[in-house]
Amino acid sequence: MIGHLCKYVPVEIFAGFHEDIVQIMPHVDNYSHAEDKIHMNTCAFIKAILQDFVENDYEGIVLSNCCDSNKRLYDVLKDMYPDKFIYFIDIPRKTNHSAIHLYAYQIHQMIDAYSVYSHKTFDIETFKNYILCHQSNIKKPQKKDDDISIGLLGARCHQGVYNLLENLNVHITYDLTCTDVSRNYQLKDFSFESYAEALLKQLPCMRMVDNYQRLKIIQQNNKVDGLIYHTVKFCDNYSYEYALLQNKISSPILKAETDSTNQCEGQIRTRVEAFVESLKAKQHITKTIQRKSDDKMYILGIDSGSTSTNTVIMNQNKEIVAFDIVRTGAKSGDSAMKAKENVLNKAHLKENDIDYIVSTGYGRVSIPFADKNVTEISCHGKGAVYFNPLVRTILDIGGQDSKAIALNDKGDVESFVMNDKCAAGTGRFLEMMARTLEVDINDMGPMSLNWHKDIKISSMCSVFAESEVISLIAQNYEKSDIAHGLHYSIASKAVGLMKRVGINGVCMMSGGVAHNIGVVKAVEDQIGNELYICDEPEIVGAVGAALFGFEELLK
Repeated sequence: MIGHLCKYVPVEIFAGFHEDIVQIMPHVDNYSHAEDKIHMNTCAFIKAILQDFVENDYEGIVLSNCCDSNKRLYDVLKDMYPDKFIYFIDIPRKTNHSAIHLYAYQIHQMIDAYSVYSHKTFDIETFKNYILCHQSNIKKPQKKDDDISIGLLGARCHQGVYNLLENLNVHITYDLTCTDVSRNYQLKDFSFESYAEALLKQLPCMRMVDNYQRLKIIQQNNKVDGLIYHTVKFCDNYSYEYALLQNKISSPILKAETDSTNQCEGQIRTRVEAFVESLKAKQHITKTIQRKSDDKMYILGIDSGSTSTNTVIMNQNKEIVAFDIVRTGAKSGDSAMKAKENVLNKAHLKENDIDYIVSTGYGRVSIPFADKNVTEISCHGKGAVYFNPLVRTILDIGGQDSKAIALNDKGDVESFVMNDKCAAGTGRFLEMMARTLEVDINDMGPMSLNWHKDIKISSMCSVFAESEVISLIAQNYEKSDIAHGLHYSIASKAVGLMKRVGINGVCMMSGGVAHNIGVVKAVEDQIGNELYICDEPEIVGAVGAALFGFEELLK
């Protein structure tokens, strides 16, 4: 089996050799093999491809000149596997007559190279039949009435994103990613010139000179509900296009950036699900009916986070009957069961008294007793407006991530941003720093308010910041000054997220870090306004989950 990466690669040629060729969609957990052979700062996607190639039994690979990282990958694989078919094809960036003639020549060269490697003869008739059969079988899925329609753009997209969109009943109106290899052949004949022209004149990627057609297609398909822009970290070509679209397109855009490992799927899932939920809210898909206020109803919302698992029970009047917070242990499912039992006991209810259960948070999909799960982005929006209808901006700093959310007056999410997989500026970060300072995490906030020397913590990486704090301790700086410096750095990172969604209306802070008065004060100083914090900021997501339960029951 031969692998390839680029949609411009003449994959149909290998049908003429009766060989299978597949687009490599890397599914790797780490870069252990790749970083033995290639620099750790190389493009994450290229490292994932190298890792995948080492882990799987490919006969060879066809690479192209789409970027310098591909060229480096070719050099490494050629050295690692001298007996495999490691081929590099030079794809022109233009589509004029000279480029077409040059690419037809490149295709001939590849045929000759594979003939020598495999000792097989290229069968032109099989090649023709493959193209005819492939073209006749192209089918586009039809949009259903309730489907959300999106445009998918950007660099190579993980298969998990496609599966997720399908499960969410999202219709992909157009796919402008490098992943889409569906051909719409318009061959004048079956000459290699005509074939090369068809390849070069397909929907252009960002490396092609005539990539302006991409913007034209997006503007013509302006009836999509939103755009999902998938990028690989530090892929400059697509970063430029994303920046352009922000100024040219009025449709909501979600930027989903990955490092091409399986571990990024959790955060991509949260982002995509929250984006789709916000699009559905704007479409007003959910229809509600009135219910008699004297009908007893109990809804349980459960927020399974990385640090704590929070539960709330609300009655038919949307009043909080009871809530509970437990520490999330090694198994989120076990913590969820414990939290459910605790809150039922506090409410003096039995499990069969509960009409509906909605889960949220990173562990939401691991809670078997939940009737529905909703992302924490949407739940924090609902919960925030429940506590204060004037809230328009939320800063949520949890144990594992930080997020800023912009709301409309109904509590629907207008936009949101999240930090990446780094723990910088989160509850885990604070716990690590408290241990380093040898202070109780609950004392760290009040202690920092008594600072005297304004210390700047230059690094927000948990590992580097710890080293920096150890160095400051060695220089005999006061713990209160160090704690203030840490809180100020966390606030700077958090306020940066808030500015990206826009700081409007009443600003609310939720999550466990909202208990830290030092961080709260640092954020307030930097935004020049007071933050609204409810009595128990850790249950905002769980309250939002319960409110979504009401919507489900009242459909």
